[in-house]
Amino acid sequence: MVAAELIACHECDLLHRQAPLPQGGKALCTRCGATLYRSHPRGNERALALALGGIVLFAIANSFPIITLELGGERVEGTLLGAVRQLWSAEMRLLSAMVFATMFLMPLVQLVAICWLLVPLRMGRAAPELSLAFSALQAARTWGMVEVFVLGVLVTLAKLAHLAHATPDIALWAFGALMLVAVAAENSFDARELWSRA
Repeated sequence: MVAAELIACHECDLLHRQAPLPQGGKALCTRCGATLYRSHPRGNERALALALGGIVLFAIANSFPIITLELGGERVEGTLLGAVRQLWSAEMRLLSAMVFATMFLMPLVQLVAICWLLVPLRMGRAAPELSLAFSALQAARTWGMVEVFVLGVLVTLAKLAHLAHATPDIALWAFGALMLVAVAAENSFDARELWSRA
């Protein structure tokens, strides 16, 4: 067997010979049933388009207020970076750093890494620092938690409904759309095609 034709299962390490798949098909491990790889027709083109759209949504989500609270005639608007600053100034520096990393930095790294890897590939060449960018993408997938943030804001809106008039703003909708776009980009991204073409 030629080593380039083999693929190891990520779950049980059983070696399999790579085989071509029909469009939309997936290869499963014969021992544990885990997915080895999928056939994503034009998946990286879709992933690039979604990542570029995600960057636009990310900019909107971090430029506008997430929520507006009205209580006793006073109106307060909150942004993600404003919340990070407030936590930092309230001496909750570890929590501030974690919110910044998981809600701002990692989603941005994920979107930028996909673009960094796929834009040069679209032009017929490999990205500079390919392995470093791919490692950053893998780390960002693990630590990015936009969906947890969106769920937390929705729970907060429900809890504050009887205390103040809470209105979701454009940034909350942008974060919700970003969550869906990031998941779609991740599912469309085909690492096997990236490495084979690079």
